[in-house]
Amino acid sequence: MKLGVLIAIVLGLILATAVIGYFGVGQVLHALAAIGWHSFAALLAYSVLPILILGSAWFVLADQPPAKFGVFVWARMVRDAAAEHLPLSQFGGFVIGARAAILHGVGATESFATTVVDATCELLAQIAFIGIGITVLVIRLGHKSAHDGLVWASVVGLVLLAVGAGAFIVLQRKSGRLLEKLAERFLPSSVAHASAVAQAMNALYERPGRIAAASALHLAAWTASATGSWIALRLTGVELGLAEVLAIESLLGAVRSAAFAAPMAIGVQEAGYALVGPLFGLQPDMALALSLIKRARDLAIGLPALLIWQGFEAKKLIGTALEGA
Repeated sequence: MKLGVLIAIVLGLILATAVIGYFGVGQVLHALAAIGWHSFAALLAYSVLPILILGSAWFVLADQPPAKFGVFVWARMVRDAAAEHLPLSQFGGFVIGARAAILHGVGATESFATTVVDATCELLAQIAFIGIGITVLVIRLGHKSAHDGLVWASVVGLVLLAVGAGAFIVLQRKSGRLLEKLAERFLPSSVAHASAVAQAMNALYERPGRIAAASALHLAAWTASATGSWIALRLTGVELGLAEVLAIESLLGAVRSAAFAAPMAIGVQEAGYALVGPLFGLQPDMALALSLIKRARDLAIGLPALLIWQGFEAKKLIGTALEGA
């Protein structure tokens, strides 16, 4: 498995380098230089908004007092950092995020159950977000164009994603034993009675108001994240409409979801931007620069979060060892 991950990372780096080389290294570097450190700092500050919204979406699913709100924001940050920067699958990020919440006093059963349901709500919101992107794509390209194949492929992909989301929900509701086994496999020391996880998830689905609220917040988070890309482009002098950027980000999100097995989406993200951006008037060099700016932002936020999380883990281990001594 480790060899497979390493090969995937190398292939992704080769693809990313090839894409950047094809469209011109100098042009991409020039586009990157246009943002400047002050503008990059402003982009980092704005990134707090989608993080807060994502934490809120997870928090509304939990039965926790308001004082615990910050725990879910922090754990969500760790989840995304792990999924983005560690050679793990998205599922690995979910487990690490759940673990981060547990370290700060959230029960293991509730942490794991709300993580799974939160991921489902995020998927439902992404379906809606991709639908918005396809609508903008159709309006921009017209009903008859050379890109009809892309439009139909996007629609088919959206339908398949919706079917997959429905199947995932049914799996959670009807196949509790499978989820119990997953809990036992990935959180053996934290979940004493794994059946409680399935029961907790079923209890959440009996509260549709919370599911709707979490899904709406995730849609807001997707929109806020895309708005961050629009801000980054404005800071580099690109005057592209917000609707176009929302469409680019939604379609790119679909591409990244389809290539979820690619570690950190290396190469996939760059190729996606280079192919989708020009459809909405974003030049390939600026699209690639946007991809690299987003990666730099994610690193600036994600790496410190992972280091701090490791510090909490080490503190927990030391405390446990001292208690057992």
